[in-house]
Amino acid sequence: MVWLEGLSYLVTILGFPAAIFVFIYEYRRGRANEENEIHRQLSAEYDDFMRLVLDNADLLLHRRAKPYNLSEEQAERRDILFHILVSLFEKAYIILYEDNLSGDARRRWQSWEDDMHEWCSRPDFREALPAMLEGEDDAFSHHILAIANPR
Repeated sequence: MVWLEGLSYLVTILGFPAAIFVFIYEYRRGRANEENEIHRQLSAEYDDFMRLVLDNADLLLHRRAKPYNLSEEQAERRDILFHILVSLFEKAYIILYEDNLSGDARRRWQSWEDDMHEWCSRPDFREALPAMLEGEDDAFSHHILAIANPR
């Protein structure tokens, strides 16, 4: 009977820390999977946006130079696509961005920031940006304006 009591102490001493370790490991793994899924969903939304850009190739949105002589209808479609893009960037900012990111989180955010830099290099996007940011998240607005207008 004494050996059963000793065994129960051993299980308590070893089992409890092991259970905590397993819990923490599974929690972190689940959190990493959630973050990867969120990034995958945002990336899929950006892919959908790029399909819209392809479907509207007459707007020349993939070029960095400002397209000239857009009709009113083309300018309207361009502005709508820019609004969709800004909304997507804001969503990515709110979900993914934090001060002092590191590791995979930093890598994921950097890919979004690279896209922001690419679009902000377009003169027509930069010109339209202030009007599109009205009513948007203040922190995001400051962030993307800093990208669009580096000092």
